[in-house]
Amino acid sequence: MQIIDNISNENNNSLSQKSRLQRICFDRLEKSPLPNRKHESWRLSSKSKLNRFLDYSHSKEFHQPNIPEGLLRGETINIIIGQNKPISIEKKNWKIRELSEIEIYDLINEKLKQSDSNDNWSNLLNQYLSDRNNILGLNIAGKNIPRLELLCNSQNNFLNAKTLFLTVEKDTQIEILQINLGDTNSSLSSSSYLFLGENSSISHGMISYGEKQSNLINSLNVIQENESSYNLGSLQFGFDFARFEINVNQVKGNAKTNIKGMQISKNNEELSTYAKIEFNGPNGYLDQLNKSLARDRSHSIFEGLIVVPQIAQKTDASQLSRNLLLSNYAKIDTKPQLEIIADDVKCKHGATISQLNENELFYMRSRGLTLEQASKLQLRSYYQEVIDFIPISESKWDILDMLLKFQ
Repeated sequence: MQIIDNISNENNNSLSQKSRLQRICFDRLEKSPLPNRKHESWRLSSKSKLNRFLDYSHSKEFHQPNIPEGLLRGETINIIIGQNKPISIEKKNWKIRELSEIEIYDLINEKLKQSDSNDNWSNLLNQYLSDRNNILGLNIAGKNIPRLELLCNSQNNFLNAKTLFLTVEKDTQIEILQINLGDTNSSLSSSSYLFLGENSSISHGMISYGEKQSNLINSLNVIQENESSYNLGSLQFGFDFARFEINVNQVKGNAKTNIKGMQISKNNEELSTYAKIEFNGPNGYLDQLNKSLARDRSHSIFEGLIVVPQIAQKTDASQLSRNLLLSNYAKIDTKPQLEIIADDVKCKHGATISQLNENELFYMRSRGLTLEQASKLQLRSYYQEVIDFIPISESKWDILDMLLKFQ
């Protein structure tokens, strides 16, 4: 594991050239360079696949991504993380400016120092590896802002680390599409931090697409203030190993969170989603749906946790896992959970694992469709609910067609 070996062999001279955040992360990683396999959030992860994720040379250089045709078009603001182009835009009703290194440090230094190393290992590793050129911090304010499209990518035969910080001011409304592209035989570490001000609203899409033998650890951390609204539509597929960690904290309650995500695995891939939603005030709302589709000998994992302490009265939260198992050799593990101390709440969770509906397939075939056509029609319906939740224009990238071809 080249990355872990580099941490073990770090010397004082090289450490002195790193940022304050990198040195904080090094101190934590030096004591616990790998997550504890007995920890609940890492128990089901393949040790060999995690080792392969780490077994690349770390590259800080910018690599031009191979962007799927038609992805970056239209009335949008397009940014490739790591390209290191200055960003400062001010219009009549909105503005975007870059955050300073001091502002970024103040946003997360306490979180990195105090959090559990197992729960926060992905962010610690990412921040240790991300130099200033591969960190993007933006402050966003206003309304009628063009959609913001942020892309990060890995490079063949290397591990790349990218970090995103977004602070969204009070009363701001924006759509954000975030795209993670994994190059062939590579690893990508991506950490995102979103801070939503009072009465702000974000529609957020997260699409992660990997080429052959690509790997991804993708961490998303969302802090919501009063009356904020956060909608997340996510999709991950194509990676040999992909792990998506979602951490949402409604710091004072009175906020809304809607999440719809999907992971699609085949061959011998392992794709997982780990979600932790915390309510630290009253009148919080959550509606979460996660879908997993596994075929061949692949493994799909979903673990969700809703945390409702005593202060979070009147919380209304739902977490549902709906899964399709399309092979006798594929495996799906799903575990939605509730941790409730408050006594005046409305919370529910559930999980289902099924196959394609044979009666529907028979009916469609009796009307002249082939088995392949009938199966794709059912899958189209299964995918559509999540895809509709991702802020992406149909004229730019027909992602539904792409998924059907992927199968």
